[in-house]
Amino acid sequence: MNTNQSKVPVVAKSVLLPFILITSLFALWGFANDITNPMVSAFKKVLELDNFQASLVQLAFYGGYFTMALPAAIFVNRYSYKKGVLLGLGLYAVGALLFYPAAAYEEFGFFLAALYILTFGLAFLETTANPYILSMGAEKTATQRLNLAQAFNPMGALLGLIVAQKFILASLQSDDLLPDGTTVYSTLGEEAKAVVRTADLAVIRDPYVLLGIVVIGFLVVISLVNMPQNAHQESKVKIGGSIKRLFKSRKFTGGVIAQAFYVGAQIMCWTYLYQYAESFGIENTEAVNYGIAALVVFLIGRWVGTALLKYVDSGKLLLFFAIGAALATLITIMVPGMTGLIALVSISFFMSIMFPTIYGIALEGQGEDAKFGAAFLVMAIVGGALMPTLQGLILDLGGAGYTDISILGVPEVNFSFILPFICFVIIGIYGRDVYKKYNLNLEG
Repeated sequence: MNTNQSKVPVVAKSVLLPFILITSLFALWGFANDITNPMVSAFKKVLELDNFQASLVQLAFYGGYFTMALPAAIFVNRYSYKKGVLLGLGLYAVGALLFYPAAAYEEFGFFLAALYILTFGLAFLETTANPYILSMGAEKTATQRLNLAQAFNPMGALLGLIVAQKFILASLQSDDLLPDGTTVYSTLGEEAKAVVRTADLAVIRDPYVLLGIVVIGFLVVISLVNMPQNAHQESKVKIGGSIKRLFKSRKFTGGVIAQAFYVGAQIMCWTYLYQYAESFGIENTEAVNYGIAALVVFLIGRWVGTALLKYVDSGKLLLFFAIGAALATLITIMVPGMTGLIALVSISFFMSIMFPTIYGIALEGQGEDAKFGAAFLVMAIVGGALMPTLQGLILDLGGAGYTDISILGVPEVNFSFILPFICFVIIGIYGRDVYKKYNLNLEG
């Protein structure tokens, strides 16, 4: 790595306030991501869904990214990064506020629609904010700058999990257990269930409505602040030519593929942590503590990784972290119980640098094509929509439980983590190729 990089400021003083404001958005969508992960289990119990149906929460949430990422890039290309951020915040607020009528109608499909629209806004924010951060300074410090901004994402995610634990899961009546482990809710008659269902959906509704109001506040503040423009990256480009140039780059196309598998792995590890814990007797409200631990470990890994990027090639670091994640996943699969759960939590340390590092590597040197490159990297988030549904199907093989059958000598909930393991292998291959091929100036 160029030793002069340390002499170039990661964030110049002239753009410090805009950097802080845009970085705050990383925490804002981290909150949405991680207040939603425990909702897979919550909706399953409140609305009496099977594992596949409950996983549609993630399909709707991350499907919105896939749908709106390219339109977001087209919008930014025509207007500006700032206007893209403002529209993203507007859609985010609308989706969150739609939880109010969704709870009133008590329809799962309405909740899915609200999440889908909410993530239209997140798609705009991620498509815009990531390349915007990259553009706020020298290209040689861009990946480090993005890792710094992304380090605030798990802070918002931690807050989302705490809200989920303290104000949602702890208040759900449908989660109350009898001594034999069955829920009180499952023993009630239809009229009594209807009362509990109405109360529980209101509990789920309120944090999202409050979130929508907070997002509107961010929209007002950012609309009033002068934001920098990067004439090179905010210049108007023709979409057709831009896409052709991007997909001629093997480093970029490999990055899109690696990103899809990374997001899929992350969402599987964070969503099904609760089911993994429940498989040996840990209730959801307690399991959230392990989700919080995973995010703390993730945050530590992000800061450690950002520091290491000063000294270690980004492709090599990605490879090492992918190997660590794969090994931890193997322990999760093969060792049921608390040891496996601790290994599952530890995966988050190794996942910590993957998203921004893949993002920065893939967009490095793309110049004015970065805005459309960002769209495809955000579209890759669809991995978080598809792969959890596949894991849900594995969990449903023996029934609605998590240990109904044994596959290769372990419960199906353990075996289901073979999917994240495969993802980490693919990410490791990309990291190796970046280090050994593209960074040696071979054809990329």
